[in-house]
Amino acid sequence: MDFRDSPQEAEFRARLRTWLAETAGKFPTSGDDYWARQGEWHRALYAAGFFGLSWPKEFGGHELPPVYDVILDEELALAGAPPRPSLGYLVQGLGRHGGKQLQRRFLPGMIDGTQRWCQGFSEPEAGSDLAALRTTATRDGDHYVVHGHKIWTSYSDVADWCLLLARTDPQAPRHKGISAFVIAMDQPGVRQRPLVMISGVTREFGQVLFDGATVAADQMVGEPGDGWKLAMTVVGHEREPSTLGYAARYGKTVRQLAARLDGPPPAELAWAAVQTEMLRLHVRRRLSEQLDGVMHGPDGSLDKLLMTWVDQAVGHAALAVGGTDDPELLAGYFYSRAQSVMGGTSQIQKNIIASRILGLGV
Repeated sequence: MDFRDSPQEAEFRARLRTWLAETAGKFPTSGDDYWARQGEWHRALYAAGFFGLSWPKEFGGHELPPVYDVILDEELALAGAPPRPSLGYLVQGLGRHGGKQLQRRFLPGMIDGTQRWCQGFSEPEAGSDLAALRTTATRDGDHYVVHGHKIWTSYSDVADWCLLLARTDPQAPRHKGISAFVIAMDQPGVRQRPLVMISGVTREFGQVLFDGATVAADQMVGEPGDGWKLAMTVVGHEREPSTLGYAARYGKTVRQLAARLDGPPPAELAWAAVQTEMLRLHVRRRLSEQLDGVMHGPDGSLDKLLMTWVDQAVGHAALAVGGTDDPELLAGYFYSRAQSVMGGTSQIQKNIIASRILGLGV
């Protein structure tokens, strides 16, 4: 396949580079400052016409082919700009499973960044085993009352809305008794507890406790018991490297590490270079398949596993080159350790690959 830009893609890339040259340096790329200003970065991207590129025009997107998202990710990395906010999987979940009324009400604000969102899936006793979640939503007239505890909830402290999974039928089989809701975060009965990361970041994740919070019945996404189907759509898109958009960033980090050396590279850096090139080519193949209309289901677990390997290989290389004396490289190493847990553990991904792709009896 010819991966060179078409004339339209080249014009888009040039326009993006010009904008980034004027804008990128104004926004932090890591640490608490990055998380504090991510909403501002989101709105800046959108206002310039560089966010929601492949999403429907009806809700504020541009309906461009997915190759434009890849160009955006590449240029953001090259410019040293923050990554684009990772909302694609929430847009896919609400877009595929929500009714038109919910989509028209919530998708425009999600896409343009005027409303902040979080994802209320994982719980202290139900992280990788999502079907074991214990948060409940009990019908009371025209609304539901929510009780439970969510954890590792990105942006929870600044979110206006949460795409929440809760058990609405405790008697049903555990995969079938779960429903999904769009619940307001700024209300009585919602309490926040921040989580401090080993990398020093304090604003990325939080715990959320729901103690009598309410959500209107018409803000259920789909029908009662449809929560598991929505969850599989969300995590499937969350695990694809083309939507995660980090392949170009890994390659840039490896090149920067190599530039710091006077002699031969350590084995960790050489292996990271191999891994990043593997992921780059894999993302290109996935892009080619998307352009041909191929939709992926459990294949997202392959993508997630490959990205975990690459992230941790680059983390080990950063530690080998910078040691513990470079705070930024050390923080990158610490953060990479979480890749084998976030978005579903590597063990869960291997089980999905074995059972749903290879057909093994696990």
